[in-house]
Amino acid sequence: MSDFEIRTLRTEEHRAASDLFRDTVHVRPASDAEWERSGLAYQPGGAIGAFDPELVGTARFFDAELTVPGGARVPMAGVTGVGVRADRTRRGVLRALMAAQLEEFAARGVVCANLLASEAAIYGRFGYGLATRNRTYRVDRSRARLRADAPVGGEIELLDADRAWELLPGVYDRIGRRPGMMSRPEVLWRLYEAQCRRRSVPMKAVVHHGPDGPDGFATYFVEGLEAHPWTKDLEVPDLFAATPAAFAGLWRFLLGVDLVDRIVAEERPLDEPIELLLADHRLLSDDRIGDEHWIRLVDVPKALAAREYGAAEPVAVEVTDPLLPANSGTYRITPDGAERTEEPAALRLDVTTLAMLYLGTWKASALAGVGRIEVRDPAAPAAADVLFGTRSVPWSGSHF
Repeated sequence: MSDFEIRTLRTEEHRAASDLFRDTVHVRPASDAEWERSGLAYQPGGAIGAFDPELVGTARFFDAELTVPGGARVPMAGVTGVGVRADRTRRGVLRALMAAQLEEFAARGVVCANLLASEAAIYGRFGYGLATRNRTYRVDRSRARLRADAPVGGEIELLDADRAWELLPGVYDRIGRRPGMMSRPEVLWRLYEAQCRRRSVPMKAVVHHGPDGPDGFATYFVEGLEAHPWTKDLEVPDLFAATPAAFAGLWRFLLGVDLVDRIVAEERPLDEPIELLLADHRLLSDDRIGDEHWIRLVDVPKALAAREYGAAEPVAVEVTDPLLPANSGTYRITPDGAERTEEPAALRLDVTTLAMLYLGTWKASALAGVGRIEVRDPAAPAAADVLFGTRSVPWSGSHF
């Protein structure tokens, strides 16, 4: 293993870190014009680097808040831009970066970290568990219609890209949160803007205005052939609605956009009721079910205490965390909350599996059935299913 130094990057080192990361995912470096925008996505003090002696690995984060079951929000660090130079992989650089980040998060009072994984086999060993999932689907726009009894929406306002970047952050902040959703700080909006402006076609956005003001929005791009037969897809990377009427109103607009053959709704909630909204649900087809966010519980006691639980018999859960040993111990989970206990554990699991259980995406009984939870009381998995269950499927809808 090589010797290397891990330290926080200075602002003037951010572009080198960006170039290194982009190279690890086989993307060309940002041009000077692109860097003017994408450089704004770096939170000051949020990037670290591994030096050997030059920069050979990097990772960065931004501060946000995560909504947990019950509606509380906890301090969160969004982890992104993680990469190691190709000639320095498998030498402990990634482990050192991840360990240094987690230690910093713990010292700063972060309750959980959050990332989107480029490869599913990497981050479990650092305590990150797959905590939310999504689906991408297509709708035949030329034939699809809303049901006659679909909720009547309000007014739709069409925005160009410049106006959208001014208004959308405020609209997003007005929309209620489901488990897994997160706040979007300024650096994240700047990342989205930089990504959209790199595309060859312009972004458009629509805002839905309900009786109490803006209560939903969607962004979209139209791409496809520029000549007959004009086959085009309308891609929807972002759609949020606070009410059923806003959801129906946004879809009524999208289905009415002319010269579009298909609408591709990207990375949507698994329980989104789009089939129930359409007069013919067979005009919708699923493209894929995919990973979304991987959660790392940095402060297990605070994370468990922050969320609500279902009505079931209490369960004592033993947690192991090799990287942050202060989290290790047994916790008594009850409908009234969670706290440390000395009583014998009914279930035993590692912090990665606890992250998968935490937001309610996975059931304890299913995790136990595949050997990810050690069962010491046969009645405990069923009780834990109820305790950790949620009324809506967890989903974030924010990428980074």
